[in-house]
Amino acid sequence: MKIRTALTLKNTCATAVVFLVCLVMIYGSSEHIRSRTFFHDLRSEAITKAHLFLQNQVDARTMQSIYLNNRKFINEVEVAVYTTDFRMLYHDAVQNDIIKEDRAMIDRILKEKEVEFYVGRYQGLGMLYSYGGKKYIVTAAAYDGYGYNNLRELKRTLAILFAVGVSLLVVVGYLLARSALKPIRDIVREAESITGSQMDKRLPVKNEKDELGELSMTFNALLDRLEASFHSQKMFVSNVSHELRTPLAALIAELDLSLQKERTGQQYREAMENALADARRMTKLIDGLLNLAKADYQKEQIKMQEIRLDELLLDVREYLLKAHPEYTIHLLFEQEDAEDDRLITVMGNRYLLNIAFSNLMENNCKYSEDKSSFVQISSWDKWSIVRLSDSGIGMSDIEKQKLFTLFYRGEHGKKVGGHGIGMALSQKIILLHQGNLAVYSQQGEGTTFVIELPHI
Repeated sequence: MKIRTALTLKNTCATAVVFLVCLVMIYGSSEHIRSRTFFHDLRSEAITKAHLFLQNQVDARTMQSIYLNNRKFINEVEVAVYTTDFRMLYHDAVQNDIIKEDRAMIDRILKEKEVEFYVGRYQGLGMLYSYGGKKYIVTAAAYDGYGYNNLRELKRTLAILFAVGVSLLVVVGYLLARSALKPIRDIVREAESITGSQMDKRLPVKNEKDELGELSMTFNALLDRLEASFHSQKMFVSNVSHELRTPLAALIAELDLSLQKERTGQQYREAMENALADARRMTKLIDGLLNLAKADYQKEQIKMQEIRLDELLLDVREYLLKAHPEYTIHLLFEQEDAEDDRLITVMGNRYLLNIAFSNLMENNCKYSEDKSSFVQISSWDKWSIVRLSDSGIGMSDIEKQKLFTLFYRGEHGKKVGGHGIGMALSQKIILLHQGNLAVYSQQGEGTTFVIELPHI
């Protein structure tokens, strides 16, 4: 069942119940008014007849005759008069006797002065009436035909109103539900038009403060994340295919050339060494691309733990010196409060931070004549700060602007091995850890990288 239909049925049922309760209350109130009015009329009729009889203005036979004649055409009131010791003085129709008075009823009337009751559908009352210094018991009973006819008409009218009202409620409820859900239908149509080739489209947001606006904004945020993820995948595939083509082509060319004619053992050895170098470059490129893909993960997808930066940098230094014995890396610890380890402890992923600092240290060493890097650790406010400096060739303003562009290599990059991945990868890793990475450099004066990471 669609929401529109469900809303229509639920609203109609709820309103119909309330409507029905109101109609029942109207009917009940009308019945109560009819009953009270008729009891009042009974009392007036009983007093009138009792007064006429006790004054002897009309004899009993005449009053009975009038009652019997009127009874053929209207619902005449049947009146009886008794003494307090239950002796009947007058009765309109003893043979009919609607109330059928007994001693218990007389005693009750004497006690309560006036009582009202029903005999089937007849209404009756008994009262203590004083006349000429004496007390009498007067009873009266009659059928309220006119009142009951009015109630039947009222019931029929209320039933028609209920049927018409429920029908209108169904129509109005359907139209209101359709109008209320129209924005959702628009959202559905817009969402259906978003495909893999049109990920830039977004849902319209008419009112940011209502629930549908929040739904659209949440869905748009989801699309932003999906688009970023798809873009990263496309870029990764594109980068892999583009960057692997060159070393693979070189490797194939080297092996193909070595097979074109017979060669000496030394020549075969040189060809294998060249192929091995190409394979190693390709392996390093693949590692860089895979690490780049990991850096595109969301923070919640990466395992974070407390990491001391001094210990991490010592591990990175040891790793680089093993791979490149010609490098020189100096670590300077500038923490004012040496006992407070929290100032240099961050929440991060050890593997990714190792890659970031390794790339930056290696960049210092590769582009300086003395192959050295100076690493300083300090803290300020909520940040742990690491500065990595060299006294190398430095960078121009254009190179600084494009430094973190993937696969970009500066004017001096062609003289040094690399693929243009390290800087972009380092920046992504630092941003993933909610940190900042800045570069300060002048041509001929060296380069300094400043990393800020929030400490615990």
